[in-house]
Parts: sequence; structure tokens; C-alpha cells
Amino acid sequence: MKRITRCMVAAVAASLSAASHAQTTVTLYGIIDAGFAYVNNAAGGKLYTMSSGNLQGSRWGLRGNEDLGSGLNAMFVLDSGFNVFNGRLGQSGDEFGRQAYVGLSSSRLGSVTLGRQYDSVVDFTGPLEAGSQWATYYGAHPGDLDNLNNSNRVNNAIKYTSPVIAGFSVGALYSFGGVSGDFSRNQIWSVGAGYAMGPLTLGAGYLHVKDPNFSFFGNNALSSATASNMTGSPVYSGYASAGTQDVVSVGGSYVFGGATLGATYTNTGFKDLGQVNAATLDPLHYSGSERFHNAEANFKYQLTTSLLLGIAYDYTKGYGVHDVQYQQVMLGADYFLSRRTDLFLTGVYQHASGTDSTGGQAVAAMNFLTPSSTSSQLLTIAGIRHKF
Repeated sequence: MKRITRCMVAAVAASLSAASHAQTTVTLYGIIDAGFAYVNNAAGGKLYTMSSGNLQGSRWGLRGNEDLGSGLNAMFVLDSGFNVFNGRLGQSGDEFGRQAYVGLSSSRLGSVTLGRQYDSVVDFTGPLEAGSQWATYYGAHPGDLDNLNNSNRVNNAIKYTSPVIAGFSVGALYSFGGVSGDFSRNQIWSVGAGYAMGPLTLGAGYLHVKDPNFSFFGNNALSSATASNMTGSPVYSGYASAGTQDVVSVGGSYVFGGATLGATYTNTGFKDLGQVNAATLDPLHYSGSERFHNAEANFKYQLTTSLLLGIAYDYTKGYGVHDVQYQQVMLGADYFLSRRTDLFLTGVYQHASGTDSTGGQAVAAMNFLTPSSTSSQLLTIAGIRHKF
């Protein structure tokens, strides 16, 4: 009898343990994206280079979920970027620089998460840009000045994401500046909304950043607390003394058959120039604001179940302190060997005119590339992406 009782207790304990494990999941995931690129003019010379994280950033991560009952779940994400060619951490050395957050989610009420996260412009408008789909991050808007390609994440953030109701969803994010005695310094906030039903997808977002050189561009392990962190592109590098940066974004796409037609529009402003560390960050003594209109039209066609073709045109116009224009054309092909593995080939051409943020003649400056020595720049890249 005692032996039977022990067996029953063991069976119940094993059952409870199995049920407990069944309610908690942790998933290891990742992307390895590697390519070979040619640039006709990078600082005056031809460039042949290996490039990591093109269609999507190379990464590995952990995603967890625990069922707490009554439709409530605990959740977390730890997302680490890296360079596949040298093994270095991405995002300037942050171990989990892509994302790191924990929170609670409800199928009825939505989710609240805390940590390093994406802003609402990235969430709702970013996926509609060609550079976030098939054109690689070189095909992002010049310098990714509107952050649609997710170059900058947000630290110290609390974020709300609603459930999807009749195709509609909304989101909001707030980042505490973390500066003693000055609640508004370095703060970031954003809001967004989206709609996806049938062939139609729409998205809109607004992002407001205080002290962008430090709070937005300078939020990584290797960032400077005093010097410019906006050195990545002459499109905006001269505006590091801006008191605020704001981005308004809208976009949409429509699917008909195997074709998808899409468009985005953003207006990005670097305002109150000369307000932040002017002696260090404003050698040209700017004042006022510089704003950028950006409009993109993109088209992709699923020629076969395995082959996707794409074409896009992007136009950027800066006005205020300087008048400048960037025009960019992108062509791409993506061939899927399987659900997890694909081969891609992309070409990007950019032409610049006017005066850029450095006060000189504008040169072509694709996202994450050494700027050209002339007004034009051409890139081609071929590569492979594998997801696990």
C-alpha cells in the first residue's frame, strides 16, 4: 500500500512538473547575414568589402514567455547583435544592444515592457521602407536620418503595445532621461498606430528626442558623454548641437496578386541648433532648425514562390540652415532556397546636391558607408541570410 501511495505521489509530482514546464517557454533564435559588397567611390577610392547584417542585422537572442493564468503572461527578450566576419558585438559593444526588455502581456489589454527597446516610428512605419524589406540597410534613407531602419534604439524605456482589434493597433514609448535634477533632459517619447487587414497595411508614428547627440545617437557602450556621437553621416553630423530631434512618419502598402506597392513619407527636424554643448558640438555656429522631407515609393513582385524582385526610389530634401537634396534608386532580388535560407543581390545608387550639414558641397552618403568624394555613389552587394 505504501509503495502504491509513493507511486501515486511521484506520478502527481511529475504531472505537476510537466504542467509547469509546459507553461513556460524559452526560445533561442538568430540570424546570420553575410555579403560581399563593391562601392565605386568611398572617400575617393573603390571599395571591396565583406558586410555583415544586410537584409537583417546578424544576431542571436533568447525569447521567453510564462503563462501566469487568466490570460496574463510574463515575457522577456534579450537580443544581441554581432559582426559575423570578426565576431565583435554590434551596437558599439553593447552585449544585448539590439533589445533587452522584460514585461507583462495580456491578449485582452496588450503588453507593457521595460528596457532597451524600439521606438514607435520603427514599429509602425519602419517595416514599410524598402531598406527594411529587401534593399538592405544600405538602401535606408540617407544616413537613416529618420530612424526607419532602426539604427538607434531607446534606453531606459517603458513601452505599451495594444492588442490588434479589427486590424488596428497602437503603441507608445517613454524613456526617462536619468539626469539628476533635470527630469526632461535626455528624455525620449514616441507614439504610433497601425492598420493591417487584407491587402492593405498602414502605419504612422511620431518620435520626439531631447538632446539627441547623447540620448539617441549616444546610448551605446562606446558613446561619448561630451563629444559628438553623430559622426556617422554628413547628412546630419553638423547638427549634433540640436536641442531636440523629431520625426513624423506615415506609410502604407497594398498587395494585388504577387505585387506589393508601397510608400513612406517622413519629416525629420533637428531643432534649436547650438543649444547643446555649443562650444564643442557647434563649430559652425548654427542656429534655428534643419528639417528634411523624405518620400519613398517602392514596389516588389513575387515572381515565383522562391524569387522576389524589388525596385524603389527615395527623395530627400533638407531645408532651413542649408538646402540639400539626395536622390536614391534601389534594385534588388531575393531568392529563397528554403524557409530559413535565402540569397540576395542588391544595387543602390545615390546622387547628392546642395550644401550638407558640414557646410560643404554635399556628397553621396549611403547609410553606414564611407561617403563618396563626389556627388554620386554606387553600391552592389550579394550575400546569404540564414535564420535559426
